[in-house]
Amino acid sequence: MEQIFAHDTLYRFTNSVFKAMGCNPTDAATATNVLLSADLRGVDSHGIARLTGYIRLWEGKRVNANPRMKIVHETPSTAVVDGDAGLGLVVAPFAMQVAIDKAKNAGTGWVSVRNSNHFGIAGYHAMMALPHDMIGIAMTNASALVAPTFSIERMLGTNPIAVAIPAGDQPPFVADFATTTASNGKLEILQRKQKEAPLGWVQDKEGNESTDANALKSAGAMLPLGSDREHGSHKGYALGSIVDIFSAVLSGASYGPWAPPFPAYVPMPENMPGEGLGHFFGAMRIDAFRTADDFKAHMDNWITRFRNARPANEQQRVLIPGDPEREMETERRLHGIPLVASIIEELKVIGIKFGVEL
Repeated sequence: MEQIFAHDTLYRFTNSVFKAMGCNPTDAATATNVLLSADLRGVDSHGIARLTGYIRLWEGKRVNANPRMKIVHETPSTAVVDGDAGLGLVVAPFAMQVAIDKAKNAGTGWVSVRNSNHFGIAGYHAMMALPHDMIGIAMTNASALVAPTFSIERMLGTNPIAVAIPAGDQPPFVADFATTTASNGKLEILQRKQKEAPLGWVQDKEGNESTDANALKSAGAMLPLGSDREHGSHKGYALGSIVDIFSAVLSGASYGPWAPPFPAYVPMPENMPGEGLGHFFGAMRIDAFRTADDFKAHMDNWITRFRNARPANEQQRVLIPGDPEREMETERRLHGIPLVASIIEELKVIGIKFGVEL
């Protein structure tokens, strides 16, 4: 059973919880906005369902509720940010703003982050560039759950990439996707609903294809985008590797199988080569290439032409990246956000713990 909650209700609850954890009002509001943006956009796996996970990391002293984020190295167009073990929900917007500020001066801004944690949906951070007539890019490494092509060892995270591109009269182009066939959050949703996973999402501990949504709990692994070599998994493996290197090797975070696990009960890897999780952000000023108005007019033309591409099935329209999430946000702001019973129970437990009523 699902129950519908107004966005304002969930905002007040989540904001109060972050404050109770020790976040200052500004950081609590930022973390709440990032977290609930996932629920609004229909990415339920990365929204308020993750709140318990963040709390456990904080209780395990792996998250600093009041981080002193700082730039530790920079040039006019680049920077490395140390997140001081803060919530990624707070560190990532700080770092993306650094990228935007550098782009204002240099044309482009590139920021790599170390010593952070899970940062919510990548799309939120990339979209921060849109009001500035900039293209935004965001990516992050993550817990090692993914086996490279031909391997049974978990070496990479789901390592998402997001790119947000402004348009004129048309809504922006916003691509936000994992470099795996499916995100771990979608597996968690299937587990809560006691359903099987589609073929191509996971493999068992021997490397055989599996439909067990709980395969990761039995030493199985997630699969790169493409599922297997014949369907291009080597390309998904390469994309995930690029994200890992840009986010973590470049910044000084822990990479590959040493990336800190999101579940607080999973022991930290031994001999970690860096600090925390890593992120990578980019902001590109449109007028560093051509006038913004000219570019956005052509983006409108591009989007319109693709929308009008002849569909294979007349019942299915051709979508532009970002369409489903934008339409879902409109729907959920108006009618509320659905939460399944298990998540509601988790939130009630959180409320009791922190003295916050849902």
